[in-house]
Amino acid sequence: MPSTDQASHAGLRLLAVHAHPDDESSKGAAASAAYVARGARVCVVSCTGGERGDVLNERLKDDPHILRDIAQVRRDEMAAAAAVLGIEHVWLGFMDSGLPEGDPLPPLPEGCFALEPISVTTEALVRVIRSFRPHVMTTYDELGGYPHPDHIMTHTVSMSAFLAAGDPTAYPHAGPAWQPLKLYYNQTHSGGRIRAFHDAMVAEGIESPYTEWVAAIDKRPVRTITTRVPCSEHFPTRDAALMAHATQVDPDGWWFRMPRELEARVWPTEDFEAALSYVPVHAIEDDLFAGLPDAAAADALATSAHLTVAYDGRAHAGSTQEAS
Repeated sequence: MPSTDQASHAGLRLLAVHAHPDDESSKGAAASAAYVARGARVCVVSCTGGERGDVLNERLKDDPHILRDIAQVRRDEMAAAAAVLGIEHVWLGFMDSGLPEGDPLPPLPEGCFALEPISVTTEALVRVIRSFRPHVMTTYDELGGYPHPDHIMTHTVSMSAFLAAGDPTAYPHAGPAWQPLKLYYNQTHSGGRIRAFHDAMVAEGIESPYTEWVAAIDKRPVRTITTRVPCSEHFPTRDAALMAHATQVDPDGWWFRMPRELEARVWPTEDFEAALSYVPVHAIEDDLFAGLPDAAAADALATSAHLTVAYDGRAHAGSTQEAS
């Protein structure tokens, strides 16, 4: 029999919507692993295949196999990361938009995710929502976390699909209506966390990779952190999932310079910002499923015709409130 902790989220379902393979391992991965360990089902959606991503690991830049078929390599890496995290995974099937650079910026490539009609991208995600039937969704905020066109589109389509999935008149051919009950933005890389990491490393005499970030921290948008999920025991799992994305993560890079014991002591949570919820949100939560007593009750709510929004965090976008 599972322990009480392992069964504490039995039957509950979390859907994490990301832009590219590797985003799921750098944003909320330890929380995902924690929920899997507690009996929840976690599914990650990758909106694109990451086909236009650069090879960021210097050791692999000239690998002929990678150069020949980066799309398949990234699919294989995603499968390996999913196995590490114990999650389910779905490709939404759109083409990576790439990150435009230059002044002026070049146009986005024809047929890419960021240029797809919102009705097309919404329908694709609604199909996943109605099939997996999540109680909670996570995605990026309106700024995308950073201004990559695929991240911004991921936010847009997630918000659209969250609202459409529960409407039986929207995309009726995409499956029976199902309303996810809570939607959160990933805020793992908040200004408070960056500053805490930097200060802790300096205090320990460790060279900090965050010096430039801290110098520009006043330029970062300040977010409303509503939910901190304790998951430090799963930081090694998160790191292993990141390492599975070998083309995207340098094993000697800045991601891994913070000693894990120090990280667990300084910031033992992964953090989220509530955006929309059909159940009350009380700051500061320690659980994305807070307010949902069990899977059966959550299922009943998700199919109810009488839901009303209990919390709308979109009104707080650009707020000056960020918990430290």
